[in-house]
Amino acid sequence: MKNFNQIYNFYLSLGLADDYAKYANMFTLLLLLLIVIYIIDFTLWRFLLNIVTKLVEKSKTKIDDLLVQNRAVRNFTHLLSYIIALESVPVIFSEFDYLEKLALKLLYITGVVLVLILIRSLLHSLKDHFRTIPRIKDKPIESYIQVLMIFAWIAGFVLSFGIVTGIPIWQLVTTLGAASAIILLVFRDTILGLVASIQVSANDMVRIGDWITLEKYGADGNVIEINLATVKVQNFDNTVTTIPTYALISDSFKNWRPMQESGGRRIKRSIIIKQENIKFLTNEELESLKKIQLIKTYIEQKQADIEKYNTDVKADKSLLINGRNLTNVGLFRKYISLYLQSLSVINKDMTLMSRQLAPTPQGIPIEIYAFSKDKRWENYEYIMADIFDHVISAVTYFKLNTFELLSTSGTEKK
Repeated sequence: MKNFNQIYNFYLSLGLADDYAKYANMFTLLLLLLIVIYIIDFTLWRFLLNIVTKLVEKSKTKIDDLLVQNRAVRNFTHLLSYIIALESVPVIFSEFDYLEKLALKLLYITGVVLVLILIRSLLHSLKDHFRTIPRIKDKPIESYIQVLMIFAWIAGFVLSFGIVTGIPIWQLVTTLGAASAIILLVFRDTILGLVASIQVSANDMVRIGDWITLEKYGADGNVIEINLATVKVQNFDNTVTTIPTYALISDSFKNWRPMQESGGRRIKRSIIIKQENIKFLTNEELESLKKIQLIKTYIEQKQADIEKYNTDVKADKSLLINGRNLTNVGLFRKYISLYLQSLSVINKDMTLMSRQLAPTPQGIPIEIYAFSKDKRWENYEYIMADIFDHVISAVTYFKLNTFELLSTSGTEKK
């Protein structure tokens, strides 16, 4: 205090009036305080940073690295400098009670903000740590962190308002309770997002990394972020769609995770066969089709069964319609099934069939229903394309034709 009086006396010796000397003394001390705080803050930060860096090198955990990355150490040094400033205010403003009270209020509010910033750094470090734990890394942790920060900022606002106005905290809380309807209206989306986040996590509806499709919002891609208010989906064209979190429980969406975790990805596509080409097959035509290796054994077995049946019922085979007969479309369906079973890329433990759908004005759809072992989109498309390249090429061997729209010349493509 004696040294501070010397500064005051120095200004008096320069010929300044008493009041001006007091103001000059105050501003000088304030400037010195700022310089000292800056030096102490920087020195403490470098000192703590060196200590933490050495601990990080020796530590096997990652939480200390995350504390440094999220500036928790830096924000902690601000608090130490803040304490020095708080203790210095009564000395600097000893001659100015009004300014001392104002400075203390500003410092108290600053302290609240510094604590909130430190809490945010710690929560973000905790969030990043959870992201490294396989069991919970795909949970909507961001939502819970945001909820905690909202409560922290509300508490900070109430404390700051109480500091400025001098109103007791309990009275402010009572006032906020009375204004709960307005608060609910203001924080409607936040509350809905919180409820949605809890339900999404509890019911395991969506995880980060899931492929989801939400047509209403044009979302079709992988979930990259789930927070309190929004869910970010990176579409396959590399655009990002942002949808409200509560849309995941209020609207219908498709999650492809069960498919990715299953044994295969479904192939469900058909070709349309023209009805005019469907017919019973003669023995000569069957002999020709026996050259197709996949169905040779099947044709021989069916021929034996059909001949025995026709003999037993004394069918008049002067007309093919009598008795039992093989058809070209029936053999084609069997060929497709045997062809699919021969492919190593198809999962044989899941449903595999070639079926005939209801006739349409264009013809009869023959649908392939199977599951690809490889569930990656690009490889899946290649597999499906290869299958249908082969199937469409095989149609003509069974004396069948696929339906195509009329060409611009008015004649149908053959």
